[in-house]
Amino acid sequence: MKVKVLSRNPDDYVRETKQDLQRVPRNYDPALHPFEAPREYVRALNATKLDRVFAKPFIASLDGHRDGVNCMAKHPQSLSTVLSGACDGEVRLWNLMKRECIRTLQAHEGFVRGMCTRFCGTSFFTVGDDKTVKHWKMEGPAYGEQEEPIHTILGKTVYTGIDHHLREPVFATCGHQVDIWNEQRTSPLCSLTWGVDSISSVKFNPIEMYLLGSCASDRNIVLYDMRQSTALKKVILDMRTNTLCWNPMEAFIFTAANEDYNLYTFDMRFLDKPLMVHMDHVSAVLDVDYSPTGKEFVSASFDKSIRIFPVDKGHSREVYHTKRMQHVITVKWTSDNKYILCGSDEMNIRLWKANASEKLGVLNPREKAAMQYNQKLKEKFQHHPQIKRIARHRHLPKIIYSQAKELRIMREARRRKELNRRKHSKPGSVPLMSEKKKHIVAVLK
Repeated sequence: MKVKVLSRNPDDYVRETKQDLQRVPRNYDPALHPFEAPREYVRALNATKLDRVFAKPFIASLDGHRDGVNCMAKHPQSLSTVLSGACDGEVRLWNLMKRECIRTLQAHEGFVRGMCTRFCGTSFFTVGDDKTVKHWKMEGPAYGEQEEPIHTILGKTVYTGIDHHLREPVFATCGHQVDIWNEQRTSPLCSLTWGVDSISSVKFNPIEMYLLGSCASDRNIVLYDMRQSTALKKVILDMRTNTLCWNPMEAFIFTAANEDYNLYTFDMRFLDKPLMVHMDHVSAVLDVDYSPTGKEFVSASFDKSIRIFPVDKGHSREVYHTKRMQHVITVKWTSDNKYILCGSDEMNIRLWKANASEKLGVLNPREKAAMQYNQKLKEKFQHHPQIKRIARHRHLPKIIYSQAKELRIMREARRRKELNRRKHSKPGSVPLMSEKKKHIVAVLK
């Protein structure tokens, strides 16, 4: 004889405390919820509107430099420590939690052209217009001691950039050529060059650590292998590339910031065309830095704004600007993926939220669950016209708005001219060229 017993587990319906919500059993059968999609659409619309209401990305401004901020570096061990170098040769260390300068040193005569921290975080390197590479301790001098570098390397030419290997006591500088140095020696281990022009930036790959990328003023992006002491590949673009940044999650991917207002994401194995062209700035792009997740990057431009781009999208998801902000020279994404730092011409370092409407501080579990639910709703309905319009809308300075409008007109005129030329030419004489291939001049190996 079979007896079916009704059993109810008290954990499913009994509250632990009086403050808890009543647990309601939920039947997920879609036939019982005929109006679920319209309800969720309204919730997604409200969540998108609230996102724009609470979008207050600016957090703080770090004042103290007496000249434009030219370069910045992140501390590899401490999230709250950041270093900045100015155009008057001054280097400052900042505590982001207290939002104050904890140390100041006069590092160079003239511009501080580049700086990087050692992988252990105990020291950092700076290069400047005075043709020197200086190695400094991260801690300040003890009482009675002078502020002096650990050691100084005198070079023959001006160094324009520096980057440190992520595991070994090796660093690379660039200027007239790319030099690989050991920390203990005063002469380079090897010098790499391909072309004759000055090199503006050099970066180690954070995954394949023996690979380097450099940008030269003759419009080249050159890739080197430190083990072979040789250059691997070179891609020549229409205009000069100011700097590049490697994706910290994908070994072969890097993004280049160009003078033609665009950013180009390349796969180093296939340099004949970029994976994506990111086109939203209206002036030269001066710096770029990846988020630690490798899914987004932030770019700094001469048009007095910074933009956040998803790696796989051609247009930015966010643009930040203030009335006082001038040409943004350097930008960094913090290692906890929450904040962005930018240094600009008018002597300020600004701290921004990476997600403009994110609530700072500790969230309780219900808040966290509600935010995750809203995020999923926004993703589900992101292509609906009204939600798309509200999510995309940004207030831009008049100068950026008018320049963007002008660029659109110019782009449309070029497209029309090309169509007319193709229409009135012999078939096949004017080939159809994609936007990705237009900007590549040549690839050399």
